[in-house]
Amino acid sequence: MAQDLFHYDKMVETALRGVAREALARAARDGLRGGHHFYVSFRTGAPGVVLPSQILAKYPEDMTIVLEHQFWGLEVGDAAFSVTLSFSNRMERLTIPFAAITTFADPSVKFGLQFEPHSEALSDASAAPPATSSHAAENHEAARPEAEIVTLDRFRKR
Repeated sequence: MAQDLFHYDKMVETALRGVAREALARAARDGLRGGHHFYVSFRTGAPGVVLPSQILAKYPEDMTIVLEHQFWGLEVGDAAFSVTLSFSNRMERLTIPFAAITTFADPSVKFGLQFEPHSEALSDASAAPPATSSHAAENHEAARPEAEIVTLDRFRKR
């Protein structure tokens, strides 16, 4: 068998990350309508991820956010998206590179994507180290239950 010099697997992953990017861009432009909502899981220590230090301390490896009713200022760029969420009644701005995303799901239509965490894909993100802020973010599950970390297995077709 010939060696894959085109790296089709990387092309497919880039295209599928583009689906997540486009869905988020539409939500930023038009809002979430018709019951659509997103679960976005990502590696919190990935290059370019910007989280408050307390959230990073609580979720040092990965985290899932839910974009449904209470999110603000969703901005989508080519390499990352930013959104403001409430943690313990405190507004916090997060920036998440698309290369850091491990799952993207819209359970309202039983749609989901899962990405393999490749160090090569993460190196495409911003080379800056993760930035943090000093705002408090303890006990965010009680203040924002829709932001709890969930297993996406229940949304996958078996």
